[in-house]
Amino acid sequence: MNRAFFKAGHPPTLLAAFLYFDLAFMVWVMLGPLGVQIAADLGLDHAQKGLMVAIPVLAGAVLRIVMGVLVDHLKPKIAGAIGQVVVIAALFVAWQVGIDSFEQTLLLGVFLGVAGASFAVALPLASRWYPPEHQGTALGIAGAGNSGTAIAALVAPALAAAYGWTNVFGLALVPLVVVLAFYLTVAKDAPECPPAKPLAEYFKVLKDKDAWWFMFFYAVTFGGFVGLASSLTIYFNTQYGLDAKTAGYFTAACVFAGSLVRPVGGAIADRIGGIRSLSVVYVAAALFLAIVSVGLPAAWMALAVFVAAMLALGLGNGAVFQLVPQRFRREIGVMTGLVGMAGGVGGFYLASSLGYAKQATGSYQPGFLIFAALALAALAGLSSVKTRWRTTWGAAHLTSAKI
Repeated sequence: MNRAFFKAGHPPTLLAAFLYFDLAFMVWVMLGPLGVQIAADLGLDHAQKGLMVAIPVLAGAVLRIVMGVLVDHLKPKIAGAIGQVVVIAALFVAWQVGIDSFEQTLLLGVFLGVAGASFAVALPLASRWYPPEHQGTALGIAGAGNSGTAIAALVAPALAAAYGWTNVFGLALVPLVVVLAFYLTVAKDAPECPPAKPLAEYFKVLKDKDAWWFMFFYAVTFGGFVGLASSLTIYFNTQYGLDAKTAGYFTAACVFAGSLVRPVGGAIADRIGGIRSLSVVYVAAALFLAIVSVGLPAAWMALAVFVAAMLALGLGNGAVFQLVPQRFRREIGVMTGLVGMAGGVGGFYLASSLGYAKQATGSYQPGFLIFAALALAALAGLSSVKTRWRTTWGAAHLTSAKI
């Protein structure tokens, strides 16, 4: 980042987008860190615990499309405010009324999915303020809000032990309300917001094969990030016998690594091109996941390799969204929703594949190798489209951004 970057856009809006996204992701995954206490009080079995944690991920993935449509019709700021009010109301009810059954946890999970849909707000809110040559950096900063997943893992279990897990919902309202007030005060919609189109036109973008490529690329990078983030606590506990608290700290270290390098991934993509960045990312992710699949002898060794894998995936998240606005600038709202949805679905699938592999074979190795194979498939796909992209919409005479 340099002086030209800060002059090019609107830094207060960028900061508001980051904070909004960070807090939204924190509450999106909240049922995971609280899962042990909730399951103990409600008597949930393993299948119910898995579904309880998975519902917010699936709901967030689907609702990202809805939020993307709202962004284009109402503009990002209003759409984000509506989503945040819904989440705050749901947490307030859960805090005051309580959660007394498995079905109620699922219902809360659906509402927390609205927080997961914040992805479709934060990115276009930031993106529309910045020219093509700064898209990767701007979207990387806004997207670094996925570090909220690590905050939840670090803070929620301790708060639940001290005050009870139901009261954690009430405690979460404090930062949510503060950030919402800041967001409403400083965030501004960019002057160049495209006019709303008829609803049917949004899905015309799916007729463009590039949309499907971007969805696949992000399903691997963000899907890998979310899939590992939701699975590593269980993995460290099962594979190495770490207690839940220590396993959570190990997981948080991995998540922070993947989250905090997202802006770096965007900035690197701005400098050398998103295609080149992603090519390196997919090779690195496949390599590290293949290494960890063999079952390393010590937990600290696995931690080091997982951190490396998450660094690669985090860089890839930033690189994908350096490219998306170049190709679909006028449809950035709906594309953010579609690509974000694919990332959420990928995360659910990848996390599920690890659990299924362990159950079916007694080893996590097949699940990790699936991760690696998907990364290599994404690399092959990227190689197949890069020449066309660089000679059509990414040609030097059409854009100042490096593709």
